[in-house]
Amino acid sequence: MGALSGGRSTVKALRLHRAFEAIWGTPAGWRGSLATVNHSTLGVRLMVTAFVFFLIGGVLAMLIRAQLATPGSAFVGPEIYNQLFTMHGSIMMFLFAIPMFEGFAIYMLPKMLGARDLAFPRMTAYGWWCYLFGGSMLLVSMLLGIAPDAGWFLYTPLSSKPYSPGINSDFWLLGITFVEISAIVTAVDIIVSILKLRAPGMSLDRMPLFAWYMLVTAAMMLIGFPPLILGSILLELERAFGWPFFEAARGGDSLLWQHLFWLFGHPEVYIIFLPAAGAVSTIIPVMARTPILGYGWIVAAILALGFLSFGLWVHHMFTVGIPHLALAFFSAASTLVAVPTGVQIFAWLGTLWAGRPQMHLPMLYLIGFLVTFVLGGLTGVMVAMVPFDWQAHDTAFITAHLHYVLVGGFVFPMLAAAYYWLSHFTGRRYSYTLGKAAFWLIFIGFHLTFFLMHLTGLLGQPRRIDTYPEGVGWTLYNLLSSVGAFVMATGIALFIIDVLLQLFHAPRAPRNPWRAGTLEWAMMQPPPSYNIASLPQVHDREPLETAPDLALSLARGEGYLALPRNGWRETLAVDTKSGRIDHIVVLPGNSLLPLGTALVTGSFFLLVLLKLYPWTLLPLAGLVVLGWRWAWVLGDKHAHGELPIGRGDHAPIHAEVRDSPGWWGSVFLSIADGSLFAALIFGHAYLWTVAPNWPPPALVTASLPVVIAGLLGAALAARRSSGVTVTGAGLGLLLTALLLTAFRLAPSPTSHAYGAVVAVLLAYAALHAALALVICCFARARRRAGYIAAINGAEPRIARLWTDYAVAAGAIALACTHLPALLS
Repeated sequence: MGALSGGRSTVKALRLHRAFEAIWGTPAGWRGSLATVNHSTLGVRLMVTAFVFFLIGGVLAMLIRAQLATPGSAFVGPEIYNQLFTMHGSIMMFLFAIPMFEGFAIYMLPKMLGARDLAFPRMTAYGWWCYLFGGSMLLVSMLLGIAPDAGWFLYTPLSSKPYSPGINSDFWLLGITFVEISAIVTAVDIIVSILKLRAPGMSLDRMPLFAWYMLVTAAMMLIGFPPLILGSILLELERAFGWPFFEAARGGDSLLWQHLFWLFGHPEVYIIFLPAAGAVSTIIPVMARTPILGYGWIVAAILALGFLSFGLWVHHMFTVGIPHLALAFFSAASTLVAVPTGVQIFAWLGTLWAGRPQMHLPMLYLIGFLVTFVLGGLTGVMVAMVPFDWQAHDTAFITAHLHYVLVGGFVFPMLAAAYYWLSHFTGRRYSYTLGKAAFWLIFIGFHLTFFLMHLTGLLGQPRRIDTYPEGVGWTLYNLLSSVGAFVMATGIALFIIDVLLQLFHAPRAPRNPWRAGTLEWAMMQPPPSYNIASLPQVHDREPLETAPDLALSLARGEGYLALPRNGWRETLAVDTKSGRIDHIVVLPGNSLLPLGTALVTGSFFLLVLLKLYPWTLLPLAGLVVLGWRWAWVLGDKHAHGELPIGRGDHAPIHAEVRDSPGWWGSVFLSIADGSLFAALIFGHAYLWTVAPNWPPPALVTASLPVVIAGLLGAALAARRSSGVTVTGAGLGLLLTALLLTAFRLAPSPTSHAYGAVVAVLLAYAALHAALALVICCFARARRRAGYIAAINGAEPRIARLWTDYAVAAGAIALACTHLPALLS
């Protein structure tokens, strides 16, 4: 009887597998490959592409080290060298590190959370295509010999038109902005997925630590990336139209670029580190065979690190001449940030001490991480001290510190993660001998390369130079550093060979080879397109530890949503805090819309790059049409009520609730939008404070009472309206008219930085007024068409959110444009 029962269970599991694959699978052929929105496929694509960029960046690093190996080298000239180090830094920071952990999160988070996909699959696909196209723009520039050459930080005025007259810097500004769009939409997707798409019963205090790390990281991306996007927009406007944001002679200030860049740049260090630390916090307890020590303390440290990282941007500007009080504040903040980092390190060491660490290959890489990252942290405390930083700034010491933190804090953990989770991707086991040799070559080569850079930096060697004279004491150190770089490259090559051998020749690995307790191991390896046949009920942080047979039970359909219906791609949304079942999320299927939207977005950036500005109106109109179509194909015109989900429970679908994933996504997207607006207001206030002649007496203030009164009247009309129909559309038209009127009264944006800032503020407000108009018209059309989501769901709330945001942005923008003149 037992054998018969087991056979029936197997048949049932196979039947469920075929039914779910028919719904969730990717169709064969090139069209299916282009249209897929499956998170596993897109996550792997993102990681593979990021690793290819890593190899390209590594080749550029080898060329740099070949140039610096000997004094007076003529291997490459100054122009090519400037392109090499600019592209190396840009690729590693923007095209490798961030996309690599994004791809890993896209692949792994739904599996860890017990979900079938992310909250916005088409947005995931759109982000992937934007990343690919934006990164390709930078590579094309390098192949054409016109790559960016003003440094990966693109400081002004070196990157301004007089000193960089070609389109080299334009490639950086537009390509990186294109890539940052991918990062923003991915961050929104990750946050909403973590907060809402979890297994029933998975409360916040039962989430895997990796999910906490990614939640804070994604939130930091939403707040930290918009200042860089704004800075890129302002610099491109200056280069294209002569709007003098960074030109001191016309009321601008070149340090504004540094402030905007490092408002992004320093949080980015922790944005890169935190996901890697999440992998460390996941792997160490498994290697030590004991639960992680101090779960709550680690979560608190993650939150503190995310918060403190935004108060450190001037850490990179100690030598630009800022007031001493500001120096003291930012120096103290830079030192304080070591505390939450230390909490995590001691929690990891305490876990290893309490358990019995097994020296598997992932553990070997984690030891390399701990050694390297701690050394980088110590030098970080050194450069946080202002007197020392004044001496070491812009020397090779800073280059060494940066690589110890980023390579030690990201690359070593990611290599550990690769060996830990590789069997999950491939279903095969690794070769310990080859991986061990790769580790030692990477570890020794890295420290030989960058430890010696500390010494050359202390001896006075500046960074970002293409050569140096003989007889200054740097020659031997530079030669050994170059040798170490090639040793490290050999180790990376061995790692690639090892991975390829596992893909094609390694024996099959058992399910859950590490005997871990997290949900990603409760499925087949490699996983199917739908992840798991039924969703689990979670009672603790390590479900597989307390229920070893959980994987088999879920495969037999003994969890939630075990029966496919209506061809829907279903997963569950839960209450944010408690993990109680909230509603069913019906996810969209495969579509070419993400690819088409990314192509239209890319055409906009390409037209700007080619200076064909009037033609950019076509892709903007195309984006409106595609965005309309994107949202229109979702939803249903028929009410379904509460549907059975298994285990005796029922839940409504997301189209019939007010806090659907679309509502949450709009909230977090507006936060990113608000961060960009806040950075713009910061730039306005900064120039008002430091720039001479601010403001010039040219602004007409007579329009202020009329404009503000109109805005307040429109806002009151919108708030008192019971629905988003004609009032919302009228509000959009009114805002657009008022802001365009104010725009005409503003001073010329080319005459003075004040006029340029006013123009951008008003353009921002007018754009959002137009966006509110489109959203209100969409909501009205959906309501007339009889869609349930437009009547009883979240769509009216989304329209109201963006309408309110447009009103607030318009009022603040107009107040900012008039306030300096009123106070002068």
